[in-house]
Amino acid sequence: QATVFSDDPAAQARAFQDAGCEWVHLVDLNGAFEGKPVNAAAVTGILAALDIPVQLGGGIRNMATIDDWLARGVRRVILGTVALTDPDLVKAACKAHPGRVAVGIDARDGLVAVEGWAEVSELTALELAKRFEDAGVAAIIFTDIGRDGVMQGPNLQATLDLARAVSIPVIASGGVSSMADLEDLKAQGGGLLEGVISGRAVYDGKIDLPAAVKLLKDAA
Repeated sequence: QATVFSDDPAAQARAFQDAGCEWVHLVDLNGAFEGKPVNAAAVTGILAALDIPVQLGGGIRNMATIDDWLARGVRRVILGTVALTDPDLVKAACKAHPGRVAVGIDARDGLVAVEGWAEVSELTALELAKRFEDAGVAAIIFTDIGRDGVMQGPNLQATLDLARAVSIPVIASGGVSSMADLEDLKAQGGGLLEGVISGRAVYDGKIDLPAAVKLLKDAA
């Protein structure tokens, strides 16, 4: 069941900026399923509204799309499905755009899921991450999709295990649903994690965004 939290994405993104967020994380959900950008107009509106950097994932499956989004002002693209199906594209993109390519690894029970989470592979999240150890990937966004949007708290152990095992900076995502979750992440992963992504809990008011930003900045 899809839930629409705002019909004005640019205003929503501006509110995140005003709350002190250092980045906005965007996903073209339709694009993830269709394999090509679908919500380009909304993304362009968000880019125009913000001063802080934006990272974008969903439907980015070829170099032309990567080049286009980065030229339009997206600071960092997130490559998910193609990290599994076309690792050479990820490596080429990292060479062409140093520091501006992240890999999104979505895992269910430790195994990588792709195509908008519709398919689960036989590769573990760690095995996939290791493939890009020397590629120049700017960050890995790790999501335990069994926990995303269901308010159970993040899979802290799997996230920290991944962060310890690779030299690429890791951003925690999926299931971050309360201030207590953020305090746990700070206490156990403060020095290990590059950042935290939360979506639904912010929209639902379970995370006080200015307080969350302050908590995590104090950890830095």
